Amino acid sequence: MELYTRAQNEFDTMLAAVPPGGWDKPSMCRDWTVRDVAGHAVWGQHQLRAWATGGEDPARDGAPGMPHPAVMAGDDPVAAWRAARYVPSGAELSRTVTITGMGEVPVAGLMALLVTDLTAHTWDIGHALGLPADLPPPLVTASFDWAREHVVRRPGFFGPELPAAPDADDQTRMLAFLGRTT
Repeated sequence: MELYTRAQNEFDTMLAAVPPGGWDKPSMCRDWTVRDVAGHAVWGQHQLRAWATGGEDPARDGAPGMPHPAVMAGDDPVAAWRAARYVPSGAELSRTVTITGMGEVPVAGLMALLVTDLTAHTWDIGHALGLPADLPPPLVTASFDWAREHVVRRPGFFGPELPAAPDADDQTRMLAFLGRTT
């Protein structure tokens, strides 16, 4: 949970750094703007809350592969993100949910996926806008470890693995594995 909270904090810091004219610029995610990436992350927080509490799933607008998740971020993506942030605890972590392609998984088993998603999207926004996007090594390591075991390569998820130079740092290798060019 410490890594998950750290990934949330890093994403929050990146969103807060987006300049006013940056929200509708293209992100590093194909066909998504920076606002779309923010909307996807907002959706992810709502989906996590639903999984953890047994509540109703949010609208699919921000789900992976949806064409315009910006609707989930609204006019103030930072406020939308901060209102949506969610950290499950106690019995919520042991609640079992069914995830397409993963089967039945306890909510605790989804936290590494969410760390990876937030970490990658923090970079996606920063890199697209020319903002510093040096990811904390513990988040890079955790994300790379999870990705090597579970990455989903299909449109709307992670792209094909790209080559990284033999002397590339861990962040560059992790991002290349997730289909991102640095």
